[in-house]
Amino acid sequence: MLRKLLLTLLLGAATSFSHAWGEAGRHRFTVTQTKDIYESIAKARSLPAGDTAYIHFAKGTYALERPIVLTAGDDRPMVFEGDGGEKPVISGGIRLTGWEHTKEGWWRCRVPQAGVYKWCFEQLYVNGRRAVRARTPNEGWFELDDMREHVAASGSGRLQPLAAQTMTTRPEHLATLRGIPETELADVQAAFFYKWDYSRSFLLYAEPDSGRFYTVGKGQKPWNPITKNTRFFLENYRAALDAPGEWFLEKDGTLIYIPLPGEDMQTAEVYAPVLERLVEIRGTENRHVSDKQFRNLCFAHTAYYTPKTGVPPQQAAANIDATIQADCADRIVIEDCEIRHTGNYGIWFRKHCKDNVVSRSLLYDLGAGGIKVGGSYWKENETNVTGGTIIDNNIIRHGGLFFPCAGGVVLLHTSNNRVTHNDIADMRYSGVSVGWVWGYSASPSVANIVAYNHIHHLGWGQLSDMGAIYTLGVSPGTRVERNVVHDVYSYGYGGWGLYMDEGSTGIVMRDNLVYRCKSGGLHQHYGKDNVVTNNIFAHSILQQLQLTRKEDHRSMTFTHNIVSVNQGNIFKGAWDKASVDMDYNCYYDETLTGNAYCGKTFAEWKKRKEPHSVCESPMFRNPAQGDFTFTSLRTAKAIGFKPFDTSQAGVYGDDVWKDKASMSPSEIEAFERIVKSGQE
Repeated sequence: MLRKLLLTLLLGAATSFSHAWGEAGRHRFTVTQTKDIYESIAKARSLPAGDTAYIHFAKGTYALERPIVLTAGDDRPMVFEGDGGEKPVISGGIRLTGWEHTKEGWWRCRVPQAGVYKWCFEQLYVNGRRAVRARTPNEGWFELDDMREHVAASGSGRLQPLAAQTMTTRPEHLATLRGIPETELADVQAAFFYKWDYSRSFLLYAEPDSGRFYTVGKGQKPWNPITKNTRFFLENYRAALDAPGEWFLEKDGTLIYIPLPGEDMQTAEVYAPVLERLVEIRGTENRHVSDKQFRNLCFAHTAYYTPKTGVPPQQAAANIDATIQADCADRIVIEDCEIRHTGNYGIWFRKHCKDNVVSRSLLYDLGAGGIKVGGSYWKENETNVTGGTIIDNNIIRHGGLFFPCAGGVVLLHTSNNRVTHNDIADMRYSGVSVGWVWGYSASPSVANIVAYNHIHHLGWGQLSDMGAIYTLGVSPGTRVERNVVHDVYSYGYGGWGLYMDEGSTGIVMRDNLVYRCKSGGLHQHYGKDNVVTNNIFAHSILQQLQLTRKEDHRSMTFTHNIVSVNQGNIFKGAWDKASVDMDYNCYYDETLTGNAYCGKTFAEWKKRKEPHSVCESPMFRNPAQGDFTFTSLRTAKAIGFKPFDTSQAGVYGDDVWKDKASMSPSEIEAFERIVKSGQE
């Protein structure tokens, strides 16, 4: 009914900005310039109670002066909709023009306001591509030889509020810092990669000839500090500007850019972001904002500004804001939209949000991740948590480009959400993260469904301790099913397909196809009463299955699964010692080298652990090409395995939409080069 109503509205003729539809209770406002957006919202507030405002955007680009803000006073239903066909662009940036050549053959232009240093952007978008801020090395990173920390102010918690760090590396790594004035040195940022964490710090001082530089900020995490061999790069100084596609903003407002081959900046579309958020929905606990819809719109060009205190490490970039952000908001619908070129997350339904929907939307070129649901903090026994979100049929890709630790979809303290039929790819960390309580403490993250998603090409060798689907804490009623997961590659340890981390409890993982992961298709760090059944785990590099901790209670039930090996081991960890109910599984070593079962032969393993399991070919059609359909069901029937249709995973709809989820051959080749180099 709603789709029919919207179609009727789109076919209607707009005669003026304040034209009201003939049928009572429906009012249409047409936006042709930026100021119309704010005026139409103001007019909607004066409509009779219960009436609906349709705010219709004509084609074009709308550079916002400030975010679109909806508050508790906006209690009428509103539909923000774009023209059919090409989506109107709601931009948080300004277009830069007036380019001229430099003596080096590069390009430069003057940036408004930057002359008084009011605006120092950290992202730049050139011809629909995120340009690279001047950095060294141009690719990859350097490594630290040592890190020492001096606590300047002590606190009562585990993290010290203020500390200074002395970083030591090879002097040649700091060669480009020689001779830099202190005023410029203070703007240089060091970005650090270590295990699952990522952080940014401004340089306090540097001694290039001795290989030392100094930073200041919050104290290091005692459980995961920066240490020897931590990787880093340096960014944002003129001497690092040396490669095509790089840019640097001088303090006097001169932007310098080295063009890519064939790039003409006089005709290029160049956007520098100003705003961090484009839409803010600000309800209150006593008065929620509800019934707002955004359809067929593109939200683009948002910023992230690094605080002078730096960016401390936080898993999944959990506190980073989003381009569209909501608190105390119900029944918000984001459908058939695009969110691109962001410095932060795409969407965040944060505190006290209920029954919201994101569907058939494309989120890409993301500074952080795609969609977050729930607050990053929760008071025990708090009942008014965010939940009931539907995230369905979306494409989330090419993310983590400023915060590589961010996830595609992150469910924090939230319950009863549905993450279904999404294509999540090309992230530097986890694809879907569920739950936000470590250990066996009470958690509100219950009854979340992650199903029919296609999650692939994650990690890119940048961080460790990650999973395509990552769960955390006590999560009864949570189900992970009918997903297709493949090509997960971490930097060091921990590139898993399905990863049940600290205290994962009461989770059912069934009917998933998981293959080509670095550290295995499945890992349970520790947890209780999880059920892993009727899955296919195949062709991971180091091992197929990992269980780290032996506990007194039952860790999991592992039945009716097919495990196929073409390299590495079958098991790693405490499978032979932990309490695991496992039987009726198929294990097949394609290398025919007699893979050990925790140091035992298969006959010994059957006798001790799995009397009804088999060691024979599952009869896949073409597993080397990712085809895990069966030429015969003889082996599957022997273990009670029920075939499932993997073609249902991922987005659905017309071919044009589904084609947008496809990675290009060059992107796939780039990923495969990283995997190959990591194994050499």
